[in-house]
Amino acid sequence: MRLILYSYFRSSAAYRVRIALNLKNVDHEIRPVHLLKHGGEQFRADFLALNPQGRVPVLIVQNRALTQSSAIIEYLEEVFPEPPLLPENPLDRAYVRSLAQLIACDIHPLNNLRVLNHLKNTVRYDGKQDWYRHWVETGLATVEAMLAGDPRTGAFCHGDSPTLADICLVPQIFNAQRFKCRLDHVPTVMRIHEHCMTLPAFADSAPLKQPDAE
Repeated sequence: MRLILYSYFRSSAAYRVRIALNLKNVDHEIRPVHLLKHGGEQFRADFLALNPQGRVPVLIVQNRALTQSSAIIEYLEEVFPEPPLLPENPLDRAYVRSLAQLIACDIHPLNNLRVLNHLKNTVRYDGKQDWYRHWVETGLATVEAMLAGDPRTGAFCHGDSPTLADICLVPQIFNAQRFKCRLDHVPTVMRIHEHCMTLPAFADSAPLKQPDAE
């Protein structure tokens, strides 16, 4: 069964799914959707038929479209259980999910493309970069506080194997670096990020390694 992933090379959410697919060594094809060209290819009728929300990623499985990166990764975890992306212990699973959601639900939504476009084009706010940096830097400071103070932190966010938390962390750091956010205040976060990027599953998922990279 070969899966099809509709992706944009700089999309954090699509980046997460690419990492999960690579960690689990799942055969898949990437079909790029450019979020900026031609008014945004995600708004084409054929793509909206797959995802009425007009966003990537979309994973096609047996002619069915799955949306939302967290739901897609949970599906992959259930169908392709090895290697596991969540710990066995329920308390540890909840902890890893809390780290992942802190990034995916609290940090990322405030600096994604549609929010930034709304700030610029509708609200006419001219401090878009300051907005971006504030929410990323303060959000990552919280992640740092959780990781630096927890004995479960290892080579990765939890122990010595990559989990859902690392899958969410790495794309957020790519964005932070791209927008020149301050990162010297999160040494544990950056140590984990650098270690993740030594693994082919993470490195091969990076935006500049994608077929639609610019």
